[in-house]
Amino acid sequence: MENQLAEQSTNIAQNAAQAATTAMANDTSFIKSLAIFMDEGGVFMWIILAIWTFGIAIAVERVKSLLSYDVDGAGLMNMIKKNVMVNDVQKAIQSCSNSKALLPMVLKSGLKRANQTKEQISDAVEATILEVAPKVEKRMGYLGLVANVSTLIGLLGTIYGLIESFAAVATADPASKAKLLALGISKAMNTTALGLISAISIMVVHSILTSKSEKIMGEVEEYAIKLIDLLGTKKHSGLAGTSAPMPQGAAAQKKDEAA
Repeated sequence: MENQLAEQSTNIAQNAAQAATTAMANDTSFIKSLAIFMDEGGVFMWIILAIWTFGIAIAVERVKSLLSYDVDGAGLMNMIKKNVMVNDVQKAIQSCSNSKALLPMVLKSGLKRANQTKEQISDAVEATILEVAPKVEKRMGYLGLVANVSTLIGLLGTIYGLIESFAAVATADPASKAKLLALGISKAMNTTALGLISAISIMVVHSILTSKSEKIMGEVEEYAIKLIDLLGTKKHSGLAGTSAPMPQGAAAQKKDEAA
């Protein structure tokens, strides 16, 4: 029984070692194939890789920024509405001060003018929206540029590779022309493949980030309008609920008429 358990343990260890060796061999083979793929494409492959890396760096920065700019707009607006309805504007301002998102920044500018006219509140909110909008759109244009340039450089690398291939075939032995031409075309297509991979990945990220930025700005504009309407309505109802004092002359005349 003990011999069987020892034999099974040995087999398991051997299988695990074999699997690890196979995985390492596959990893080495993949890295080697990738190195050959890059080397065969020539200098244009490294140019595309540099541009792709630049696009990825911008995408990562934009993802972090947009995530920090986003906030639960409905929850924040409900909190502000509760505070405004009980005339606790300072608490509403404080709730907007604890976030680095763009929506609280816009709403805070309107809350600071809660005692002013609706037009003044609207002006403050619109000015803040114009201030924060470039933060959302920052560097987004570079992603589209990276996608286009990657594709074009890939095509340029292919054309350059084909020119070299045809030039080599022109002076080659007739028996080996077909082989050399096929090999040259295969190498030339590497730049187009890498260029398209770079362009497609950056375009997908650009589309996702654009959708996210539109969602953020849409919420900013929506809840900014709701805040202006809330403050304007609250102020108007507050004024309507207070009766203006009657002039002294009119009060005396009314008293004489009653007598």
